[in-house]
Amino acid sequence: MKLAVITGFLGKTKDRFHEYNKELDLDGKFALLKSIPGYSGVEVVYPYETPAPAELKSLLAKHWLQVAAINVNVKGEPEFRNGGLTSLDPAVRAKAIRFIKEAKDYAAAVGADKVTCCPLGDGYEFVFQYDYATAWKHLVSAFAEAAAHRPEITLFIEYKPSETRGTCFVNSASKTVCLVRDAGTKGLGITLDFGHSVYGGENPAEAAALVHGSGIPLYVHINDNDGKWDWDYFCGTKHYLEYVEFIWQLRRIGYDGWFTSDTSPTRWDIAGTFEANARLSTKIERLLDGLGKDGSSKDGAGMARTDVDTLTALVQKGDYLSTWRFIESRILGLGE
Repeated sequence: MKLAVITGFLGKTKDRFHEYNKELDLDGKFALLKSIPGYSGVEVVYPYETPAPAELKSLLAKHWLQVAAINVNVKGEPEFRNGGLTSLDPAVRAKAIRFIKEAKDYAAAVGADKVTCCPLGDGYEFVFQYDYATAWKHLVSAFAEAAAHRPEITLFIEYKPSETRGTCFVNSASKTVCLVRDAGTKGLGITLDFGHSVYGGENPAEAAALVHGSGIPLYVHINDNDGKWDWDYFCGTKHYLEYVEFIWQLRRIGYDGWFTSDTSPTRWDIAGTFEANARLSTKIERLLDGLGKDGSSKDGAGMARTDVDTLTALVQKGDYLSTWRFIESRILGLGE
């Protein structure tokens, strides 16, 4: 399991009422990350956290880190308050597209293979506020144009139900699949954030299966929340079994990419928060590995079969009482 962190969470963060932790420069953030067991990657935000490519490459080498992705921000500029990619002003749309293209140039210069973009400023609050068809047309056109630039650098679209807008235009896995297909351009992928999926009413494992089944590349952010808002808690604190199923599903579809922590340490120690993400995620991975080493179960012909295959067979059979007994014993460790 390759673990990374969005580096903006390694320093000072704030909500509407409080500031948390202390300001660190990129060198300090990288040094902090290297003190946390299990991590080898970073996701840095363009254009606010990206020094000259040579400087970033030097810092990465100094701390023995890799770039998991470049995260391009198309919401922070004043012009993007009412939407960047869907703005009615062609000049604003052009600026947002330029940011994505520049982020792809930057990714190429520092040796990254992907850019991820969450168009949070593009959405609405009220009825009769936007022409939805026009907004969708602008989204399709923008992502098609941006993806065509340096197509070898995959552009991943991250969906979110809301924030900074009351409703984001790109707010579900299925709608993002539609967006990628409508763009009709190779070089697009989908960033599946576990917490966004949960509070959007999805099952993250199902969303992963949907994206994989569509043939669209997948990139993963990990965290947790209470299903009501994107609190960015550390993993497993609210949806443990869903997180186990998520990792199980990702293994089934052959996902071998980064698990990037999109987790916000507010009242909790930064290093301790991200260490908890790594600790739980790797324990779940070892748990699933362990299931695959036990050949105690039998198939219909009386032949030994691994427990991972047994779990798959149980899920496919549809007898959930038997599946739950397996979960109790083999995943929750409650015994017979």
